Amino acid sequence: MSKKIWFLGLAFILVLVIVLSLSIFAQKEDDVGCFFFSSLHYTNNGLKYWYSKENGGFEKITNIPIENLDCKGCHIASCDVCHKKEKDGKFSYSKKAAKDQNLCLNCHGKQKLMIEQIDKAPGELDVHFAQGMECMDCHTAKDVHGDGVDYSTLCEPGAIEAQCENCHEEISSGDSHKIHQDKLDCSACHTRRIITCYSCHFEKLIKEKKSVSIPITDWVFLINHDGKVTSGNIQSVVYQGNTFVSASPFFSHSVMKEGRKCDECHASDIVKRMKEEKLKPVYFENGEVKSEKGVIPLVDGKLEFLFFDYQDGKWVPLKGASSPVIRFTPYGKPITKEQFEKLSKKVGK
Repeated sequence: MSKKIWFLGLAFILVLVIVLSLSIFAQKEDDVGCFFFSSLHYTNNGLKYWYSKENGGFEKITNIPIENLDCKGCHIASCDVCHKKEKDGKFSYSKKAAKDQNLCLNCHGKQKLMIEQIDKAPGELDVHFAQGMECMDCHTAKDVHGDGVDYSTLCEPGAIEAQCENCHEEISSGDSHKIHQDKLDCSACHTRRIITCYSCHFEKLIKEKKSVSIPITDWVFLINHDGKVTSGNIQSVVYQGNTFVSASPFFSHSVMKEGRKCDECHASDIVKRMKEEKLKPVYFENGEVKSEKGVIPLVDGKLEFLFFDYQDGKWVPLKGASSPVIRFTPYGKPITKEQFEKLSKKVGK
């Protein structure tokens, strides 16, 4: 009898030790986690940050939480999405697979359109892509996997390591670089064009799970970011007659070797017209949506936006639209009056 009790007691102790060990192990696993789960690719924080009402985003107009929207396409659920390799019906991890540029462009639609169509058509490829470079020649593993910090957007300092200066350590001693010094980011002069998805039709996105907008290119906006003037972009959205425009820093991956000429920014036709009256970057003429071309400084109160409705496969001016909410993202500031005055004066030869 005593032996039986002893064995039962021993068995109970062994079971208890195993359970406690597994519990401790599981706790350690939870504590360690994976720093990829805080990366922008996983969290999709960039879209959440842009959209949220807390940051003055479009949610203020829709009152629809982002969790109720079909916006999960930009969320990378696991490492397998980029690193999985299949051979003979078996899967394995592959670093090479993740470096395939086509894999990046499957999700980064604006960059795909810029590289494969907009820049390619006129034979004006980004200077890097023209040399056979690909995404991961500039972007680092940290850019993709994160570093354990829960960044709100790629515009937040420290979120992205890819910088022109990483490769271009020596900058030309030309007049443009001497005059502008640290006042301009490289992209302000070396970005050829950007692409804007204008007048995004939010109702169609909600009802039909389809995204429709007007692609506009051959322009570049100027905006302040992190102490410098850099290239920017706008995003306009329409929902139930309500209109919204957001301005933020933007890099289009359309880089030209030679920088812009002075008169493309200073005392340009666009700047002269902005001095006299509000500029309409997008307008409707002869039944077509048309837009300005060239460099447009994002000066608060100097731009007037026209919005469009999507009817029977055609874009028409939106009737009865409310005055737009115009929001500069927390990481983008408008061109100041002092900066605009400098732009209005002719410089150079």
